[in-house]
Amino acid sequence: MAETGWRERRIKVQGRPVFVRIGPEVPGSVPLVHVHGFAVSGSYLLPTARALAGRATTLVPDLPGYGRSAAWGHALGIPSLAWALLELLDALELERVYLVGNSMGGPVSLEVAHSAPERVAGIVLASPAGGMHNQPLGRALLQLARDVRRESPRMIPVVLPDYLHFGPVNGLHLFSELVRFPSLERLLRTPVPTLAVLGSRDPLMPPMTRVRELGRLAPPHLTVVMIDGAAHAMNYSHPGELAHVIGCWLDGDDITDDPGQPGIARVLQIRPGNG
Repeated sequence: MAETGWRERRIKVQGRPVFVRIGPEVPGSVPLVHVHGFAVSGSYLLPTARALAGRATTLVPDLPGYGRSAAWGHALGIPSLAWALLELLDALELERVYLVGNSMGGPVSLEVAHSAPERVAGIVLASPAGGMHNQPLGRALLQLARDVRRESPRMIPVVLPDYLHFGPVNGLHLFSELVRFPSLERLLRTPVPTLAVLGSRDPLMPPMTRVRELGRLAPPHLTVVMIDGAAHAMNYSHPGELAHVIGCWLDGDDITDDPGQPGIARVLQIRPGNG
């Protein structure tokens, strides 16, 4: 059941229904579209989505084949998921949006931005997955296992039904593609304003020394932030802190720690052009 002010819709994309949660309408705003990670639905993104719902119309879809959206007969790859997301934006008559992607949602958002930059006002990459640090597949699976132990136990009943629904065969196929996705190259060539938010306890992220090196290569419109204490699914574990960081970035303000949530996370800004 949808909570007060939120609606649930099923939108046809290529004849198949895609499930979307839509927050209260905020007239005149550029919508925020939250894009979920690997093998799960958008349910675990709702804490951060709710925290941001007051500033812009907020949407949390289940990508095709995930959660409450119809399957397409096989697990769609990253480019196909990006195409389906663009088709969904067309069906919803959303001309321009911000994308907030977690994990696999990061590469999907980057693909959308590269293929249709005029449709994307900016992207937020919360713990984006993929790239050399997650290769080979065995290393990535070990990183994922480490992360499971670092996430909040409250997340288990939220995501476990999604993992079971997606299935191990689809999961292994897509995870193998995800770790080969050139996330870093896409990130360093992002054509739109981009905020990357990393967690200090996320085993799927590169070490801080590597992140600082990359900061010197980043374009001026890329901002990198570290949330100390967060693991991979920060949209669920640190929604207030993440929403505060995103809000600062959207407003063009200096990014600071959330004063309303002391002790949860410490935010460090890594500015492009310096180490």
